[in-house]
Amino acid sequence: MQALSNSIIIIPTYNELGNIEKMVRKVFSLPKSFHLLVIDDGSPDGTADVVKKLQIEFHESLFLIERKGKLGLGTAYIVGFKWALAKSYQYIFEMDCDFSHNPDDLLRLYKSCADEGADVAVGSRYVTGGGFVNWPKDRIIISRGASIYVNMITWIGVSDPTAGFICYTRKVLETIDLSKIRFVGYAFQIEMKFAAIKLGFKIVEVPIIFTEREVGISKMNRNIIKEGIFGVLKIQWNSFSHSYRK
Repeated sequence: MQALSNSIIIIPTYNELGNIEKMVRKVFSLPKSFHLLVIDDGSPDGTADVVKKLQIEFHESLFLIERKGKLGLGTAYIVGFKWALAKSYQYIFEMDCDFSHNPDDLLRLYKSCADEGADVAVGSRYVTGGGFVNWPKDRIIISRGASIYVNMITWIGVSDPTAGFICYTRKVLETIDLSKIRFVGYAFQIEMKFAAIKLGFKIVEVPIIFTEREVGISKMNRNIIKEGIFGVLKIQWNSFSHSYRK
């Protein structure tokens, strides 16, 4: 059982049987009280069943939304954002389930927003102190190149625009018209940061060490990369004709 919390972590899952219980227990062992919302896209490996069993133990702090089929990372987060905004949470986090994001860093992202004035705190691989463990060189090259490309097109000035380890303050997600967020893959992460900056919010990058997953299979594929390349152009083009404000 966890105490009341002002913070909710949203974790989308698909076939994370080898990670989900370890992740849940790690989050609930942290010195700050967090709540956790798992959004499972019909994992055939039984990920959701493990969450349901853990809900008996953590019934006041662990929540589950089950969806039928793989509907995309972005749509999962949008569902989670709307769920969190309907509650009283002030700090809303994105995090992967595979331990590529270190749950201990949640505390630093929270501090950046709660104590240091950030509207959005991004766990960044590309600022001083950030980096990688066990990530293939070709993936690093692709990721770094994508970051440079995104900034060339969008001018957002975020070193790690595709990062998915994030803390949003409530006011950011209340201000963005989530129905105008169009993308579902890695371009979703870019578009959310782009929208926040366009609306005048302050983004701070917090250095993290990104660790390649040890259990499970990466969700990266050709369609995601394609969306990232062409989606960035669409994001910038669309911004000339519409606002992300509600």
